Amino acid sequence: MEQIEVIIQQQTGRIDKALTEALTNYTRSQIQQWLKEQSVTVNGELVKANYKVKAKDKIIITIPEPETLDLLPEDIPLEIVYQDEDLAVINKPQGMVVHPSAGHKDGTLVNALLFHIKDLSTINDVIRPGIVHRIDKDTSGLLMIAKNDHAHEALAKQLKDKTSLRKYVALVHGEISHEKGTIEAPIGRSKVNRKKQAVIEDGKPAVTHFTVLERFSGFTLVELQLETGRTHQIRVHMQYIGFPVAGDPLYGPKKTLPGNGQFLHAKLLGFTHPTTGEVMTFEAPLPELFKKTLETLRESD
Repeated sequence: MEQIEVIIQQQTGRIDKALTEALTNYTRSQIQQWLKEQSVTVNGELVKANYKVKAKDKIIITIPEPETLDLLPEDIPLEIVYQDEDLAVINKPQGMVVHPSAGHKDGTLVNALLFHIKDLSTINDVIRPGIVHRIDKDTSGLLMIAKNDHAHEALAKQLKDKTSLRKYVALVHGEISHEKGTIEAPIGRSKVNRKKQAVIEDGKPAVTHFTVLERFSGFTLVELQLETGRTHQIRVHMQYIGFPVAGDPLYGPKKTLPGNGQFLHAKLLGFTHPTTGEVMTFEAPLPELFKKTLETLRESD
């Protein structure tokens, strides 16, 4: 059972707020849940969420063992774009969660992979076999899947070294006047809303390049290339420059186009094969709803 120790340097108000600021990897709701479960002590005594911390308070959090998830193979339709002994490339549909979590125990890409592919790398924890990188639930498009640990390490290193290629297409609000641009702005958890990411001074470096593909009345179609892979990077960066992704329930305006989530598609994926050394590139067409939305916008212009 893991324990976390925090020493309060100066008085900072309620304990749940103080711990949220001190432990940036955990949400305030998670910390409040630990307090509710009596997993938090201050100077050896149990406290509630409204306890006001004082300088030199010694806080111990005893993190309960995580809930075990039984991973079951599920016969969910899966578009396997490519597969060999080392890896697979999947075209994930919009609306599919990549791996199980407390809120999504089944119906995920991992459940489908266990049915269709079976042999998957074991480097990640038990709920993420084969998963080298992720895209959001409501983002469609290409993902690389590792079928053994050798392939996983090699593909993960390419992501880290920025030698893989990932291009996205997004429909964004507003009409971008210039043809190309680069957004270089650090991203971290929002200080205002813990469910969101944001451009913050002490965030991790994040770089997104974009090129305008087509303009419509009130919207722009852009191609984006990631240099880094921060959580929600494209969605945060496009909101930051004033052109949020259309349909984005978290970072965009209220729904303005028919659909279920953001119009963001991982269209191109390129990497060097971990065994053969061959440079491989894959492309996935836009989902039907995305295509129809663009046609409607063209007709209305």
